[in-house]
Amino acid sequence: MLVLSSPSVENRNITSYLGIVTGSTVRARHVGSDILASLKNLVGGELQSYSKLLSSARDEAMERMVEEAKSKGADAVINFRFQTSTIAPGASEVIAYGTAVKLED
Repeated sequence: MLVLSSPSVENRNITSYLGIVTGSTVRARHVGSDILASLKNLVGGELQSYSKLLSSARDEAMERMVEEAKSKGADAVINFRFQTSTIAPGASEVIAYGTAVKLED
């Protein structure tokens, strides 16, 4: 499945727009990670446990979006974006969204 941030697919014609597709996940931080992150704040640097958490959340949200696009018979998703929001203290939602399209053969 092609997933593009652009509004079109280079060298391909879009035959139909199937609508917006989304995928989301909500993830909570781990207490142990919070303690290590607090210590890391003293010396600076990347919070690797948070980076890994957000990376896996983005992957899962994108996979869910692609599954929805496939269920609509899409060949590609255009105008792809991620959005993150805080749901509760220590928990964030990651949403992947875009427009599912059919391409000319």
